[in-house]
Amino acid sequence: MKIIVGLGNPTREYEGTRHNVGFSVIYNISDAYNIKVDTKKHKALIGKGVIEGQKVILAMPMTYMNLSGESVRELMDYYKCDLEDLIVIYDDISLDVGKLRIRGKGSAGGHNGIKNIISHLGTQEFARIKVGVGEKPKHMDLADYVLGRFSKDEQPLIREAADKAKQAVATIITQGIDVAMNKFN
Repeated sequence: MKIIVGLGNPTREYEGTRHNVGFSVIYNISDAYNIKVDTKKHKALIGKGVIEGQKVILAMPMTYMNLSGESVRELMDYYKCDLEDLIVIYDDISLDVGKLRIRGKGSAGGHNGIKNIISHLGTQEFARIKVGVGEKPKHMDLADYVLGRFSKDEQPLIREAADKAKQAVATIITQGIDVAMNKFN
């Protein structure tokens, strides 16, 4: 079983923000594979289903971004999954809007949600799909930027990125992370 976690913040005020790109990808995956993500469990909204013949849990932590590790740890423990069964999807300000970067491990790179997951799991060794949300303008506060919404020009790029991230998840599941990195990075 694979656990696919999209990071974001709960409540409507954060819908569509740069920081909630992980949630957007989970919605895209849930629509494509007809997996309802509507069960409250493990400090998350989860849905169980099948992607390319593999059982999966789709999850959106409801802990707020900075405490995402609490939910991820509960999911991993409850479903007795190995680290290679975890895929985390989140926003990255070091990538241009709509660009993807897939990694099998790595540091948090300043992302507080990933920092918290690393802290709770005790390792950096898990797959992640980073979705570019663009660099913060110099005059802007980081929190204001990532909690802001995409411009009209950026919206098609993010929709396309969510679709590519969905394809990347399927590739990781069927062919492994190395193939996905070669194909989507």
